[in-house]
Amino acid sequence: MSFENPALLVTLLVVPLAATGYWLLQRRPPRFAVRYTNLEVLAAVAGRRRAWRRHVPAALMLASLAALCVAFARPTMTVKSPNERASVVLVVDTSGSMRATDVKPTRLAAAKNAMRSFLERAPKSLRVGVVSFSDEAQVVVSPTIDRTRLQQGIDVLGPGFGTALGDALARAVELARSAAGTNGDGGRAGGRLKDEKGRSLASILLLSDGAQTRGLLSPGQGAERAQSAGIQVFTIALGTDGGTILAGPPGAEQVIPVPPDRETLSAIAEYTGAESFDAESASALQKVYAGLGSRVGREDRPREVTAAFVAAGALLLAGAAGFGLLGAPRLP
Repeated sequence: MSFENPALLVTLLVVPLAATGYWLLQRRPPRFAVRYTNLEVLAAVAGRRRAWRRHVPAALMLASLAALCVAFARPTMTVKSPNERASVVLVVDTSGSMRATDVKPTRLAAAKNAMRSFLERAPKSLRVGVVSFSDEAQVVVSPTIDRTRLQQGIDVLGPGFGTALGDALARAVELARSAAGTNGDGGRAGGRLKDEKGRSLASILLLSDGAQTRGLLSPGQGAERAQSAGIQVFTIALGTDGGTILAGPPGAEQVIPVPPDRETLSAIAEYTGAESFDAESASALQKVYAGLGSRVGREDRPREVTAAFVAAGALLLAGAAGFGLLGAPRLP
């Protein structure tokens, strides 16, 4: 938390001064003699009261005073807000290994459901694109805020053959540059996708379940293009080490193990300054995408919360008045 007028925090000195004054008043000797000397009868008439209750109104008053003093300094908090210039490219593996059923109902079906979860959690103003890759990378949906188009693009995703991971990353970088409407800093080709405050204008979410088998570019070369553009690549390794598929001609199918290539995906994320995730179940994958949907495409912005402190001070003051009335002595 920061303050627009931090010098006014000096008003908080009023709180300990008021507390000291209240303490001194409580220790003040009685000014009047007791006329009725039968103290036991007086105690019975007055009833039993817990000693701490009589201090509650004063404590609430002091808390209210503190909240109002903080409000004078105009406090601000940093909150996550949508970056209307940002875009995200969802890159999804549609190779044959995505037919594996170790993630129910299949890896690809679980991925499609998780991508829908991402769209639900992401800001409505965030432009989202979809790139699929098997033996080659294809743009399924160019970055857009049209959630219907994105849903339709996700629906048509189907398994293919091969894994051209490096080419997919390069294609996603090109798509992100196109969505930003610039070649980078100062319009130079190959510049980093940053705004005037140095904030990233694009992110890539890469989901894959296997090692590269096709393509012109290696995963490292694809990651280098993303890093040069200033784009973070969040990676998700989908599947278990025991995942398998059946492949081969009818009647002569063979069981092929298809473990995820966690090492490569983790290296890509680390190289681009992002995070890597491991999803061995549909629920774990849903959590990853939902969490990323709440994070990417947002930026830290200061927000003044003076009104909240004023409201808190008013509520505490009302509480002090209420406790004071409830705790006031009454005749039997």
